[in-house]
Amino acid sequence: MAQELSEKELLKMEVEQLRKEVKNPRSPISKTGKEIKDYVEAEAGNDPLLKGIPEDKNPFKEKGGCTLS
Repeated sequence: MAQELSEKELLKMEVEQLRKEVKNPRSPISKTGKEIKDYVEAEAGNDPLLKGIPEDKNPFKEKGGCTLS
């Protein structure tokens, strides 16, 4: 699609996108970083990567072994 557009049309699209982005509300990283940290710490107890998955609920656990007779 980009090949079909002229350079002028591409620049217009870029300007339109920049106009949209400049309207986005901004927050200082000092505030946002603290909010992210608090959220991560609050949800850490529910994170299976941190606390692990119980053996009975692990979908990847082998269901049985191979037996040879």
